Amino acid sequence: MKINKIDHIGIRVTNLTRTQAFYALLGFTPIREDMNERVVAVSHPCGITLNFLDSADNTYGIKNVLMDIAEKHTGYTHCAFHVDTIEEALKFTKENNIPISEGPVTFDNGKTSLFIRDPDYNVIEFTQNPSI
Repeated sequence: MKINKIDHIGIRVTNLTRTQAFYALLGFTPIREDMNERVVAVSHPCGITLNFLDSADNTYGIKNVLMDIAEKHTGYTHCAFHVDTIEEALKFTKENNIPISEGPVTFDNGKTSLFIRDPDYNVIEFTQNPSI
């Protein structure tokens, strides 16, 4: 079997309207809404598609169960969006009053990353490849 690319990423959320507004800041626009299934699909001009599934509970309050509690659960911990420069990402977060949860940090492989959280505390990483 040949896998060509990631088709979409599903993210469980507590509030579709709030989530759509946040991801719209990043350039995502709706391409499908199905309120029977409680799902909204959004797409970015770079080709990324996300599906928001509106059925999360909030028993952990302002915590991400995969990242912020001592007990470690299996699951996807974050998504990383490649950016041209971390400086642009820093400017974007400042202009939109989005708190930075970590970074910028440069890793051993030379990539520099900046981390934020969406309204449901899902981690988003902006990553810049090393200068060549």
